Amino acid sequence: QVQLVESGGGLVQAGGSLRLSCAASVNTFSSYAMGWFRQAPGKEREFVAAISRSGRLTNYADSVKGRFTISRDNTKNTVYLQMNSLKPEDTAVYYCAADRGMGATTMPERYDYWGQGTQVTVSS
Repeated sequence: QVQLVESGGGLVQAGGSLRLSCAASVNTFSSYAMGWFRQAPGKEREFVAAISRSGRLTNYADSVKGRFTISRDNTKNTVYLQMNSLKPEDTAVYYCAADRGMGATTMPERYDYWGQGTQVTVSS
């Protein structure tokens, strides 16, 4: 069982930055690919970014490319999402997820464990 705890969300003005963190309570963190998803009110959960087990492979949604950066520190069992140039449409609950597979998949059904989410609100 893997427990994931997100932190770092909050209220920020458009154009600002936030860094989300997701800490995993597992001894084999490097055995999991990690992803970030988000869900806005009234919308379906959507893929944001993913990173492979080693961190060498990353994948981004077109809507965040060039603004968001996913990274991981396997010594700290933590994955990060650096979000720059935030827009009001980035407002959502952000979830991290762990995938026992390889690669950096965009498909939520491939992920085995999910965190509870952290709210990000971007004001205009």
